Amino acid sequence: MSDARSIAADVRSGRATATGTTSDYLERIDRSSLNAFTLVDHEGALARARAVDDQVAAGQDPGPLAGVPIAVKDLIDQAGLLNTAGSSFYRVTPDQTAIAVRRLEQAGAIAVGRTGLHEFAFGFSSENHWFGPVRNPWNPDTSPGGSSGGSAAAVSGDLAVVGLGTDTGGSVRVPAALCGIVGLKVTHGRIPISGVFPLAPSIDTVGPLTRSVGDAALLYSLMAGRDAADPWSSFAPVEPVGPAPDKVGLRVGVPEQWLAGAPMSAQVIEAFDRLLTSLDRAGAQLVTVELPDFASPEFLTAAAYGEIATVHRPFRAAGNPYGPEVEQRMKQADTVTLDEYVAGLAWRARIRQSAAVAFQQVDFVVTPATGVMTKVIGQDRSETSAGDVHYRAALSWFSAPVNHAGLPALAVPLSGPGTPPPSLQVIAPWWQEHRLLEFGEFLEREELSVVSTPPDAQ
Repeated sequence: MSDARSIAADVRSGRATATGTTSDYLERIDRSSLNAFTLVDHEGALARARAVDDQVAAGQDPGPLAGVPIAVKDLIDQAGLLNTAGSSFYRVTPDQTAIAVRRLEQAGAIAVGRTGLHEFAFGFSSENHWFGPVRNPWNPDTSPGGSSGGSAAAVSGDLAVVGLGTDTGGSVRVPAALCGIVGLKVTHGRIPISGVFPLAPSIDTVGPLTRSVGDAALLYSLMAGRDAADPWSSFAPVEPVGPAPDKVGLRVGVPEQWLAGAPMSAQVIEAFDRLLTSLDRAGAQLVTVELPDFASPEFLTAAAYGEIATVHRPFRAAGNPYGPEVEQRMKQADTVTLDEYVAGLAWRARIRQSAAVAFQQVDFVVTPATGVMTKVIGQDRSETSAGDVHYRAALSWFSAPVNHAGLPALAVPLSGPGTPPPSLQVIAPWWQEHRLLEFGEFLEREELSVVSTPPDAQ
């Protein structure tokens, strides 16, 4: 499978055409049984591809994503295309495209379609009651993760070169892990969320799903930056992503309290231990850091659910139908009291403070991206080191607190056995996405992270 940079280079040089590349991917989507897309925009994608080819023919440069097919999660607005948010009743056809997508299209990208997700992005499996389950290219009986499962399945299954997702509790990193690709969660406010249906706006983020850290860095550099239409958007300067760092002198934090008692499979534990050994041998300095409050699911639930209930209150009052799993979670959200919500906000402040202290000692913190690597469609339980737990706990233990802390994090597949192998989460200080991506490039350069391809996508 080709990456975004090589495809764009071929289109910009005239060695390939955007129309031919787009047609190839549209045909793959039409043949696929992964249920990764809720809508395929054949006509619009080909029209945009022809426009890119016309620019090349006229001697103009369409941009660094010239002719690159992208998949867009079906809660991110695209002008003229139906936005369902994966639900039974939300049906909006916007007249404007979300700024994150618009910035990629201005760089020459071709949006080929809208991808499936967990209903309203409120879950981690992408088993959608209304649209059916999205299937994992590695094993169609298993989930690709969620909530951005359609975008992850599309990228892993070679139905798109890159994908866009959203991440409120791990919804980019979890599917990246389960599909064996790269997923970036940015600092809250770094990439604008205007034009994105909200789950919990104070922690919602938009991020790329890609086949390499280099592609993630490219998409990040194009999407990041303030948007006046987004009240959450930050004025913080966007630093360019540089070369991979030298391995000597990197200080890597290991949060033993957060890891202790985490629901993990033996496969994930072994892969993470191997990674720590490899980092040590590569010259990194491993440092134990204290992040005691990160393992506090009761506060996490209150902080997120109180906000989610507010977003959905008009829909709930109107009696709109939700799928069974999301309906159950909405009922939980409806019962969050003001006292519980305030306690959740106080917990957020505590974990941000503990993260600030930890990052005075280290450059990065590492954890597994997910506690398990397989979620069978239709099954809700996972067997882990902490016993039999609900799949949401096993998938989001390490990802969700990062959203509440507002920190950037990168999920990358580890080298080694597995289909796909377990995934690593690397967490950086606020606004340090450039250093995070540089470290991801270091992991790829040292062959500690390797993206592999499902057999049917080869």
